[in-house]
Amino acid sequence: MRRDDSVSPRSVLEIRGLNLDFGTPRGRVHALRNVSFDLPAGQVVGIVGESGSGKSTLAYTVMGLLPDNAEVTAGSILFEGKDLLKMRAPARRSLLGDRLSMIFQDPMTALNPVRTIGSHMIDIQHHEQVSRGEKRARALEMLHRVGIPDPESRVGAYPHHFSGGMRQRVCIAMALLVKPALLVADEPTTALDATLEVQIIHLLKQLQKEIGCSILFVSHHLGAVAELCDRVVIMYAGEVVEEGSVRDIFHNPAHPYTRALLECDPGRIKKSTRTLPSIPGEVPSLLGTKLGCIFRSRCPQAFDRCVQENPVEHRIGLDQVARCHLLDEKRLVSA
Repeated sequence: MRRDDSVSPRSVLEIRGLNLDFGTPRGRVHALRNVSFDLPAGQVVGIVGESGSGKSTLAYTVMGLLPDNAEVTAGSILFEGKDLLKMRAPARRSLLGDRLSMIFQDPMTALNPVRTIGSHMIDIQHHEQVSRGEKRARALEMLHRVGIPDPESRVGAYPHHFSGGMRQRVCIAMALLVKPALLVADEPTTALDATLEVQIIHLLKQLQKEIGCSILFVSHHLGAVAELCDRVVIMYAGEVVEEGSVRDIFHNPAHPYTRALLECDPGRIKKSTRTLPSIPGEVPSLLGTKLGCIFRSRCPQAFDRCVQENPVEHRIGLDQVARCHLLDEKRLVSA
């Protein structure tokens, strides 16, 4: 969804009309459909949605880390004004670990178990034309900044010597050591307990301000998104259904799916209960062409038009947009 460029800061990342398919024995899975949004310089944009909504697929598409059966069929991914999809493979790879960096979901599988933390930290600086000693000194400084105690002695340790929270701190240190323009964080707190999650979110927030990078933060945890992000993109079944500032999305959700997600947040439950709220139904299959609103089978407000027409983008206020036929119906009634 595109905002008014005249009022928005310069964007590090601009995604326009992005479509991505996966080839399978059962047919083509349309995993991303017409995805569009901006990531302004120096800001954090959260990508939110249920499992299967396309959040991680979007993150891996931006980084160019897709399997062989994936195909981008339409759209563009502009990073600092250049379309990543049109770059030759060597040029795009040269951005990884330099201008583009990523924190993966599982800190154990993201690190090589037979290599020391020090070798990871040194090798990630392969773009830097400095001595190995200087790279090691930078690594020690960053490990200290992310809260690894006694980095001089721990730098020679292996990943299995660290707890899950400490391994994730190492991954954050590696990702930010190269001072990227864009950091993609794919659910970096999913494998951590609640206390560590809060610590990691605060750490990311602090380091992001120090380095000044932009962050694409993929998460299903609404509390983490509210704490860290400036803007929120709501995804459902491969589509962007709503986008806006954190304040607008959390205080004035316009799409039925966004409202349903917020109602499922345990942090909003004020009375003791044994039953947690949920959204009835399941995320639909993405095989084949879809006509109408993708959320209609689970939406309590769906009507005939939701089956027959794909919803278009509607602006709510200055800086919020959503795709829902109800917004058009309200305008027609008010007119």
